[in-house]
Amino acid sequence: MNHVLDRPIWSALQSAHADLAEGGKCARRYPPSIVPFAASADDSPESLDALENLPSGEESMFLVEAGPIAVPPGLVVIAEASVTQMVAERPHEKITDRRIQPLTEADAADMLDLATLTRPGPFTLRAQSLGRFWGIRHEGRLVAMAGQRMRQTGFIELSGLCTHPDFQGRGLGTLLFRFVAGQIASVGDRAYLHAYAANTSAISLYKAQGFVVRSEMNMRVVKRRP
Repeated sequence: MNHVLDRPIWSALQSAHADLAEGGKCARRYPPSIVPFAASADDSPESLDALENLPSGEESMFLVEAGPIAVPPGLVVIAEASVTQMVAERPHEKITDRRIQPLTEADAADMLDLATLTRPGPFTLRAQSLGRFWGIRHEGRLVAMAGQRMRQTGFIELSGLCTHPDFQGRGLGTLLFRFVAGQIASVGDRAYLHAYAANTSAISLYKAQGFVVRSEMNMRVVKRRP
């Protein structure tokens, strides 16, 4: 593996998000209060030992890589899944829509409520520490949102895309998807995303919006052994 997105968590914690990293040269993680992502530098015994001894306490850690994921003996796998990584085939046009508004810390609780209901992936009250988010409200209620998560040199992850069940089928998700992809392209970076491989409807939607499959990824959720 030698592409910057093959080990996206490690790459992000080595570059754009290095200031958020906990750990050292062999293994790093984001603070659990922001996102439960962690990674080792490689599969060497030294790196796996460092991964096992990250300051995680009782928190679970999500590991995502293109190749097989090695897990040190002191950690146990509590969940795993296949994930599809997609990248924008071409830069998206920057668009505007008066319904789309930037989200701030004042919106954090509403964002977490929407993410808890729709389950777009790991989400916390401090998700905005990773990147900007935008949303659409209806009569004061947050009904759709999307934003940016991991960053690597030349790439920004489009993430947190979700729409309240009462408002699905109205094109709000597609609108926010195009908006965030356009925001990423406007600063010269390439948008990418992750979707569970089993979510074929979402993958088809992303393909229709100009994204192509770059790699099939593995995800493991691990926790310290009792």
